[in-house]
Amino acid sequence: MRVGILTGGGDAPGLNAVIRAVVKGGVERGFAVHGISNGFEGLLDPVSVTPLGPADVRGLVRRGGTILGTSNRGNPFAWRDRHRDGRPREGEPERDRSDEVLATVEKLGLDVIIVLGGDGSLAIANLLAKKGLDIVAVPKTIDSDIRATEATFGHDTALAVATDAIDRLQTTAESHHRVMYLEVMGRHAGWIALGSGMAAGADVILIPEIPFRVQAIAEHIERRRARGRWYTIAVVAEGAVIDGGEEVWRDDAAGGARRLGGIAERVAAAVGEKTGLEYRVTTLGHIQRGGSPTPRDRILATRFGAAAVRAVADGRTGIMIGLRGDELIDVPLEKAAGGIRRVDPKSDLVLAARELGVSLGDR
Repeated sequence: MRVGILTGGGDAPGLNAVIRAVVKGGVERGFAVHGISNGFEGLLDPVSVTPLGPADVRGLVRRGGTILGTSNRGNPFAWRDRHRDGRPREGEPERDRSDEVLATVEKLGLDVIIVLGGDGSLAIANLLAKKGLDIVAVPKTIDSDIRATEATFGHDTALAVATDAIDRLQTTAESHHRVMYLEVMGRHAGWIALGSGMAAGADVILIPEIPFRVQAIAEHIERRRARGRWYTIAVVAEGAVIDGGEEVWRDDAAGGARRLGGIAERVAAAVGEKTGLEYRVTTLGHIQRGGSPTPRDRILATRFGAAAVRAVADGRTGIMIGLRGDELIDVPLEKAAGGIRRVDPKSDLVLAARELGVSLGDR
């Protein structure tokens, strides 16, 4: 059995742990495992595929990033030629190069591809599976927003980083009597903001699932000051939504794409105008993606990798390995690739936040 493995989309702590588990578990079963570089791009010209053995993955369980490299721009169904710096060529039409991917897999003699990725990579994997490619997918995202699984590796590490950042901001905010804003990742789901905010005792938590009002935030801060609480910590998800408006976007000058970011600065300025209080804004950014994975992420990633090898051995393809409770399950790729998992505004954690006096910006 010849197995290929690739990582697509943004990096996440735990990717290397999955690769290690696939290689070690695969070799134990007599598989020949081949690493595909830079996502699906490694199956296009120039092809970049390398045999992997136990010596190549030694010590990887503790390393962040991915030894295979990754890409979030290499969709073979909507390929656009790019400049050397990675920017898409202006005016270049999209091309469908999926048949080239299938031809490369056949030429290399790969029997199955294990795809590690988020919703974008899962969507590509689903389309390739429909064209006849045998695929087993493993969910990967620090945002934990894949609908068909209750958890993804990388999320716990991102949560720990964000929580530590809030803890550090607390001392400065208290010392200077300031309003401190921390912007965290999460795209259109508020799991990182809500989890880290609750873990670190934030006073305001803004998430995409609950539209906020600037006036409500300002009034909450003023009420705190009236009670002698001279500082406030606000955690803002990058996809937070203004009540009656849309997510705050900024233009990506490098590629002309549109991406989330900058919402905390805008919220801070608007609230500052109403309160007249001094504030500071910190954007955590890609720090949340880096560094060594937490023990929980290492274990989950290893379990996912081992389960993917078992699925290959059993001939179960066209699936994603998901987590339900503490049980690993098979999820049809078509279901795994559709929709995202978002915070329920009526969930226990949201209710707990309200009961503890945390403002979610809506009242």
